[in-house]
Order: sequence, then C-alpha cells, then structure tokens
Amino acid sequence: MIYHLAKLDAWTVAQSTGIYTGNPADRADGFLHLSTASQIEESARRHRAGESDLVLLHVDEAQLGKALVWEESRGGKLFPHVYGDILLSAVKQATPLSLNADGIHQFPDLGSDNGAD
Repeated sequence: MIYHLAKLDAWTVAQSTGIYTGNPADRADGFLHLSTASQIEESARRHRAGESDLVLLHVDEAQLGKALVWEESRGGKLFPHVYGDILLSAVKQATPLSLNADGIHQFPDLGSDNGAD
C-alpha cells in the first residue's frame, strides 16, 4: 500500500467521476506525489502543514501498472510517483486527517511498510 494526501475537494470530484486526477500541485509537477507508510507523516509535515482539508488515500500500488514510477528525491530516498490518474478501484480506503491542538495531522496506524524506502 502507498499513500497520497488528497485535498477534500479533489477527492469529492473523484468520487463522482470515478477517477482521481490529483491536487493542483500534482498537476503542476506532472505527476501525483505518493509516499510509503514510513514517509507519509514527514511528507505531510514538510508539504501540507496545518492544512485542515486533507484526506489520506490508501492506494494499492499493484493496480497502478506502468503509471507508477519510483523516483529518487533530493535526499536520496525513493518515492512513488504516478504519471497519470488513479482509478477509484485502486483506492482501498480514504481517511480524513484531523489536526491536533498543535496543528499536526493525526494519522491512523498504517502497519508495516512494504514500499521501497
């Protein structure tokens, strides 16, 4: 399983169309940014701090095919990127993320990480 931080409005549109096309920042970069279980909280802290309208998408990477590319970040870690849209059938769960009193996103237990770190 890999994970994506979706804006609520983009996720709402996806639920009516059956296709998730990403957030504006994803479209500007040309791919959808995803993370492994061990990367997602840091990604939220670095890139989405304080945003109260996020939904954590749990995505089955096996259903993404050739659109999924693991690419090295500036820090040398591999991150999953999707070059294209995500069909809703690949999204196994969508979890709204709340903020704690310090403005930090509260994540569910994501269990073991099978992604490439």
